[in-house]
Amino acid sequence: MLNQSSVSDFILLRFSDAWELQIFYFVMFLVIYITVLMGNLLIIVAVVLDHHLHNPMHFFLMNLSILDVGTISVILPKTMANSLLNITTISYAGCATQVFFFGFLVGADLCILTVMAYDRYVAICKPLHYEMVMNRRACVQMASSAWVAGMLNSIMHTWNMFAFTFCQGNVVDLFFCEIPQLLKLSCSDTYFRELFMMFISFCLILSCFILIVASYIQIFSAVLRIPSDQGRHKAFSTCLPHLIVVSLFIFSGIFAYFKPTSHSPSGVDLIAAAIYSVVPPMMNPIIYSMRNKEILAAMRKLAHCLFFTDQVSILL
Repeated sequence: MLNQSSVSDFILLRFSDAWELQIFYFVMFLVIYITVLMGNLLIIVAVVLDHHLHNPMHFFLMNLSILDVGTISVILPKTMANSLLNITTISYAGCATQVFFFGFLVGADLCILTVMAYDRYVAICKPLHYEMVMNRRACVQMASSAWVAGMLNSIMHTWNMFAFTFCQGNVVDLFFCEIPQLLKLSCSDTYFRELFMMFISFCLILSCFILIVASYIQIFSAVLRIPSDQGRHKAFSTCLPHLIVVSLFIFSGIFAYFKPTSHSPSGVDLIAAAIYSVVPPMMNPIIYSMRNKEILAAMRKLAHCLFFTDQVSILL
């Protein structure tokens, strides 16, 4: 039986006891990490340098890419180091840091996705008021509010979680520190307090989900009233990437957090956590690049500047 004062580190899940498989997992995670970094950084650089992308939709997309880079960087470097060095431990402070930043970035990610749905709603349903409603100041305020909301939610959970007494050991049945897994190690006297705080977060998630669904109901009803096929295609082409990303993020998160938890490690837990934490940041650049012609055009310009000229002024 371990209490909080005696827990100096936590033991994370080992993918395999075979050294060859650990090297394989290291290479796999390295490829995923580089892919996520390159894809999202390309979007960030393209939005910053190309003045054609200086609009609310791509401003929020840049924020989403920054959050995706942060989310994957909280998890994968430690996972890769563990696989390469054949270790499974993470310090108490490191675990708390991982919980805080992961909760902060994922919470802000959800809020940004909600704001992006509202942006598409205003653009399609109230086009004459778009520039007035989605002005520069309003966009900065909405993006800042999303970041602040994610941070406050994460501070609340991290502070409460690590005030617990861990009397059920220090073995985390996952490859990174996550609140549902840590809850299994806590004592019952504070367990229900954290469950109540998770209920508050669930209400926040549900509110964002309802706002997104309501926005898209209005969007699709407005799109179906557009007389021209070209107009409908343009409207759908800007909405479908966001809708795919939202669905992937929310439903994988619901599956990871609200499935029944077991007291022994399982492949389902591992797959659910990987889908929720790794797949969305990896897929977002692909989805937006494939469906967004402006992003594709900006990336082609950027590639031309990097590989065929020494000037980046072509983007400006």
